[in-house]
Amino acid sequence: MELIIRRNYVFSEKRMFEAGQRADRELHRIAVVAVVQNPLAGTLNADLQPLIRASVELGHAMAAMVVAACDPQSIESYGKGGIVGTAGEQEHANALLTTAYADPIRAALGGADAWISSFTKTGAPGTPIDVPMNHKDDIYVRSHYDGMSVTIPSTPQADEIALIFCVANRGRINARVGGLTHGEVALRKQRALSYAR
Repeated sequence: MELIIRRNYVFSEKRMFEAGQRADRELHRIAVVAVVQNPLAGTLNADLQPLIRASVELGHAMAAMVVAACDPQSIESYGKGGIVGTAGEQEHANALLTTAYADPIRAALGGADAWISSFTKTGAPGTPIDVPMNHKDDIYVRSHYDGMSVTIPSTPQADEIALIFCVANRGRINARVGGLTHGEVALRKQRALSYAR
């Protein structure tokens, strides 16, 4: 099965303030979107393995989009999502967002280890989606529980699926609920790499 990419989008959001307080550094969120023709639109197919296998190539394409949109080494958190047009079903997006799809993006970000939060839905063109995000190396870093709201103009059409991958360069501005920190996770990862050598 071949996935045909009809359109690509890149959305960027930069923030320096939260509740009137200036941040110590800018929060930069980026969403890359690939809109594909849904090869299973209008059908009920029990076997979704062809979609999962086809998603690997899509993952490589979206990894290239992420790298073009930002410095991969600056990324601390990520999340994924999908909106299926009304001639398809939600499970079509889930089949395209498995580990097979995500591994090329993880590799592009320097080997991110954590589970990637995700959310999928069906919807008409212009349906908004909130893509959940978490730390790329440890899901328990509370400061990086965040999300990005994305609305794609005229998308998805009934026979399309919009796949969305979001990244951010830091956790929430003014995060202060405690717990494991980004610095602690980065140090632990650095030590593990040193031991492996």
